[in-house]
Amino acid sequence: MTGVMWGEFTSLLIMAIALGMDAFSLGLGMGMLRLTWREIAKISLMIGLFHVMMPLIGMVAGQYLAQAVGEVTRWIGALLLLGLGAHMVWSSLRGDEEQANMRGGSRTSGLGLILFALSVSIDSLSVGFSLGTFGVNVPIAISLFGICGALMAATGLSLGSKTSHLFGEYGEAVGGAVLIAFGIKFLL
Repeated sequence: MTGVMWGEFTSLLIMAIALGMDAFSLGLGMGMLRLTWREIAKISLMIGLFHVMMPLIGMVAGQYLAQAVGEVTRWIGALLLLGLGAHMVWSSLRGDEEQANMRGGSRTSGLGLILFALSVSIDSLSVGFSLGTFGVNVPIAISLFGICGALMAATGLSLGSKTSHLFGEYGEAVGGAVLIAFGIKFLL
């Protein structure tokens, strides 16, 4: 890989980890339910799948918009990252009730599992849109997003019973701060 490819890969990996912080954070809370390994695997795989689908949809829309509108989309994408990051930090510091509601047992199967995975992955849609406007390597981006989302969810679910009171509220704030940093980078 050339230096530019490594730079893009590193940036995408950092973004994937930042987006995965939401799954990790919510997983810590849900982990207090003392889930079985089978439930942890099912939830993590579903979150990984949504962390692939949502940014892919966003990237396709962002690429289309970039071709239709041009350079303005770079600013829109950067502002979306800034707004999304700020929202993640704000929600974390505020202790949103929505996050507390996502921790219930109905979130481990059926429609509840799908809605939980969708809610954890919805931020990826906006990030995917932003990245689509920049023309990033789509296969690498969605692979990293899916793998990081699934692994971080599994880690959060596994560690939940021991550490949710220590890190649960701050994981999403760190992820939001990383997205803000990338938004600023893309503006400059």
